[in-house]
Amino acid sequence: MMDLFDTPPSGPDAARSKAPRPLADRLRPSRLADVIGQDHLLGAQGALRIMLDAGALSSLVLWGPPGVGKTTIARLLAQETSLHFVQISAIFTGVPDLRKVFEAARIRHANGQGTLLFVDEIHRFNKAQQDGFLPHMEDGTILLVGATTENPSFELNAALMSRAQVLVLNRLDQVALDRLIAQAEVEFDHPLPLAPDARLALCVMADGDGRALLNLVEQVAAWKLDAPLGAEALGQRLQRRAALYDKSGEGHYNLISALHKSVRGSDPDAALYWLARMLEGGEDPRFLARRITRMAIEDVGLADPGAQRQCLDAWATYERLGSPEGELALAQAVLYLALAPKSNAAYVAYKAARASARSTGSAPPPRHILNAPTKLMKDQGYGAGYAYDHDAEDGFSGQNYFPDTMARPQFYVPVERGHERELKKRIDWFAGLRAKRRG
Repeated sequence: MMDLFDTPPSGPDAARSKAPRPLADRLRPSRLADVIGQDHLLGAQGALRIMLDAGALSSLVLWGPPGVGKTTIARLLAQETSLHFVQISAIFTGVPDLRKVFEAARIRHANGQGTLLFVDEIHRFNKAQQDGFLPHMEDGTILLVGATTENPSFELNAALMSRAQVLVLNRLDQVALDRLIAQAEVEFDHPLPLAPDARLALCVMADGDGRALLNLVEQVAAWKLDAPLGAEALGQRLQRRAALYDKSGEGHYNLISALHKSVRGSDPDAALYWLARMLEGGEDPRFLARRITRMAIEDVGLADPGAQRQCLDAWATYERLGSPEGELALAQAVLYLALAPKSNAAYVAYKAARASARSTGSAPPPRHILNAPTKLMKDQGYGAGYAYDHDAEDGFSGQNYFPDTMARPQFYVPVERGHERELKKRIDWFAGLRAKRRG
């Protein structure tokens, strides 16, 4: 169905429509059932299939990495629900363009035709622009389907999120990529000139991106070869697709979380892997040095006081050597942390002390530990009864240093691991002496 705002291609556009199409476009599915790799959404019990079978398709945000079918699914949803499909990109669309899109959708709606508006890279619209969709979603003028590679929780405002269901698309696994290669071979009517190890290497190069895989397949299919290529020869002819990593996006936080938890879990190999993934993705080594030092304080603590020193030394070494030589010092620090005895006792104690400080308000210190530089302060009892610990037996007076109105708490509880085992003995010894002196 066409309206005043829809015109058929003519002139150069018509000529382009007859031009050769890329393999990825030629293999684009024509039915939702043909979409590969997203069975959790499109299978019999998938969220999208249940919506469609119930005739209750709502506005959606499709969240997933590139090349997994977000645009294709949006097109096919419009086809299956008989909605007019309109596609825009947040990168190239401004407010005047959006007004035209909404006006055209309003006219269609008045004529009994719904509009599925697909917004690619929807996270690139600012919060105010996102708000512009809300009234048109609420009155049924459009059914919005947004696509994003970024975590919607961070990039989309709450009002939009409350009106759309977020569906997560998976990166394509080996089985899905193999199916794509098989479809391409049917399209070409001949197998790819690749040995089995090279077929596997081709999938690894695509890194879960179906579009990237088909682009690589199209290059391989055009080669005139006398014999199938092996993985090594394939690697010489093709460049591996760069791994996905956004230094300011969700991937950044996911990978540093993986590194931190691998260190905490005492797994040196996993910790090295995630460190390497971040460095390969172009992460700033200084950011890593800062976070690694934080791990030493939070998760190793006084169980191994040398851990923090190792991290600071690695940081200083990196500053002297730079990349890539200095990165080995960071790797060494990560290995040290992963294998060090773990304790968060100091971290827990610090948080408990902060909470107690907030709850006790402005309670003053006990007067016997206050200095009395003036006569008035002496008359007020400042410093009266203070016991100088160095003069006491065992160098310990056992006096109270908390506010008089506050019961004595215990924030720091060392673990029975590493150096903290010795610290626990000291705490217990001082506790016994304190009880004895007060008795």
